Amino acid sequence: MEILIVVGTLLVCFALGVPIAYALGLGALAGAYWIGIPLEAVMLQVSSGVSKFAMLTIPFFVLAGAIMAEGGMARRLVAFANVLVGLVRIRGGLSAVNVLATTFLSGISGSAVADTSAIGSVMIPQMERTGYPRVFATNVTISASVQALLVPPSHNAVIYSLATGGTISIISLFMAGVMPGLLLGASLVLLCLVLAYRNGHPRGESVPLREAVRVAVDALWGLVTLAIILGGILGGVFTAIEAGAVACIWAFFVTMFIYRDYRWRDLPELIHRTTRTVAMVMTLIAFASSVGYVMALMQVPARVTALLLTLSSDKNVILFLINILLLVLGCLLDMAPSILIVTPILLPVVMKFGVDPVHFGMIMLLNLGIGLCHPPVGAILFVGCAVGRVTIEQVVREIWPFYGVMFIVLMLVTYIPAVSLWLPHILRL
Repeated sequence: MEILIVVGTLLVCFALGVPIAYALGLGALAGAYWIGIPLEAVMLQVSSGVSKFAMLTIPFFVLAGAIMAEGGMARRLVAFANVLVGLVRIRGGLSAVNVLATTFLSGISGSAVADTSAIGSVMIPQMERTGYPRVFATNVTISASVQALLVPPSHNAVIYSLATGGTISIISLFMAGVMPGLLLGASLVLLCLVLAYRNGHPRGESVPLREAVRVAVDALWGLVTLAIILGGILGGVFTAIEAGAVACIWAFFVTMFIYRDYRWRDLPELIHRTTRTVAMVMTLIAFASSVGYVMALMQVPARVTALLLTLSSDKNVILFLINILLLVLGCLLDMAPSILIVTPILLPVVMKFGVDPVHFGMIMLLNLGIGLCHPPVGAILFVGCAVGRVTIEQVVREIWPFYGVMFIVLMLVTYIPAVSLWLPHILRL
């Protein structure tokens, strides 16, 4: 009954259009009142939920990603990817360029929505001009952007770390996401090439050597950001938080003094948008912490574990059921609140079955990322349709092969833990 009070309050608030963060807070208050917990304890949990030093990672990486995504980096990465793909002149090469450029930008922005907007605004018109259907170009952009949720510096990996109470290191999650992200990118490239030969898409074009060198040097300044983030952390030069701060300084220097595509007068607006984004995320984390606190007092994780054990004692079956649950949840709720609500409930369940919490983090991020590409609450889907100037109905009718590939990658990540854990183990994280 206690669980129904919290869930019922959340559903009523969602139906009334209450912002998700405030709905979480009201749900926590309702649950606390029902079980007789002082409401002051809930408010203290709201405060302590955002009083963690590790949370500085979020604003630093969000700002660095925003500067690079809006400062001309996307266009240069597309050109660089085109040079690499143009070496082999394969049919459907421009769709492979789209995926590869998104892979590069994902390692800088950490945001799937930013990738969709930045790469889509460059690649979708370019693909259409060379003979690709606009809907196909939009679908490639949408599905490729899911990589940003996995590869470092994924903002949502940081949120997952915070949702675990800080028990999982951010750098472990960053490294765990490299192989799943690259596997997803490679799988999407393979699908694009298969569809290109089936549908007769145009071949990629080679780039003259002089132009290729110029493009590579131009893109290198931005790619150094990725080297700073990963090299600095793995080399022990600085922590993940300090890496975000250094990335901000480097991104600002490259954008404003090397590329010089971004106007100084637009910088305050960019910082304002970044501040709003960070404020929304922090508010979500604060109120979600109170919900997790109340649910822990209600022994929700233990009850969910007992419920799943009545269905099956097989770890593989339990993981499949959890995948289905997360896919559905990802279609109905935005990613950050989903992570913050579900992690305290499901993490103890999977750990009971011997699943590594870092591995489970990758399973959760990929599941919820696929949900962002599906209606009714798919943020990546909506942004992709807006940038591509196509309707949701047009996209959904033709995106099923991409859903299929993402689901296959999800199954590989779920049932082959080494895909996620190999790199952290090699690096002794």
